Amino acid sequence: MPAQNQGQTNRLLGYPEDARLLIINADDFGMCHAVNAAITDALTRGAVSSTSLMVPCPWAPHAMRFLRDHPELPFAVHLTLTCDFTTYRWGPVVPWDRVPTLVDANGHFRLLDERDALLAGARLDEVELEFRSQIETVLRAGMQPSHLDWHCLADGGREDIFALTVALATSYGLALRVHEREHAGTIQRKGLPVVDHPVLASYRLAPEEKRARYIQLLRELPAGLSEWAVHPGLGDAEAQALEPDSWQVRRADYDFFLSPSVQGVIEEEGIIVLDYRTLQAVWAS
Repeated sequence: MPAQNQGQTNRLLGYPEDARLLIINADDFGMCHAVNAAITDALTRGAVSSTSLMVPCPWAPHAMRFLRDHPELPFAVHLTLTCDFTTYRWGPVVPWDRVPTLVDANGHFRLLDERDALLAGARLDEVELEFRSQIETVLRAGMQPSHLDWHCLADGGREDIFALTVALATSYGLALRVHEREHAGTIQRKGLPVVDHPVLASYRLAPEEKRARYIQLLRELPAGLSEWAVHPGLGDAEAQALEPDSWQVRRADYDFFLSPSVQGVIEEEGIIVLDYRTLQAVWAS
């Protein structure tokens, strides 16, 4: 279901109301080497138009060095409060004893299957401290993100966390990825651009069907602004060790968005591929 005020985002961004706009964002930059290598390929040689940096992760310094060396590439701060793997962990940027409601007994972020417990107990002041620290880490490195989004907590997972992140985006002059249509309507009523359609998360697509499904989705892309949150990965030994049951999801994304045929379909359909800098110009004005 499209967001309210259909056509508003196109108008705010300077496009006709019937223009088909698409952001292809590679999530999880910094998670591990297999993800970093795939995303750098997808950004420099593929159809991906931006990425999202997971500042707390072990491979974030590698990702940040790449982004500093390529300031022309847009990226988000992928605000992170959860950890994906039982055997490969990360925790907050701030000392963990300053954010005790966000971590487990070992100072790690909680696992994905503990999201409900995290959201039930997380203090908003601790969430703000950690989110600001992740953003400030990037800014102190001399880098300029274009937007904010969340890792595995769509719209922050709680109304007060969503409101907090909107305020952070506004104060730092950044745009914001918005998932829920009710939230999109709230932002649109402020006169700010957001995606007009639900964000496509690539983990929802079966790996063996991805190529055909992505092409179908490009052919059927509606007018307005859409966003695909994709997850390229090499599918190598590291990836298979981390995700023995789902590494194919990331490999299928990598194969598709590095395929020469993708750009051909985009051009045939007259789709305009954007990144969040276009939205940021309005959010920061």
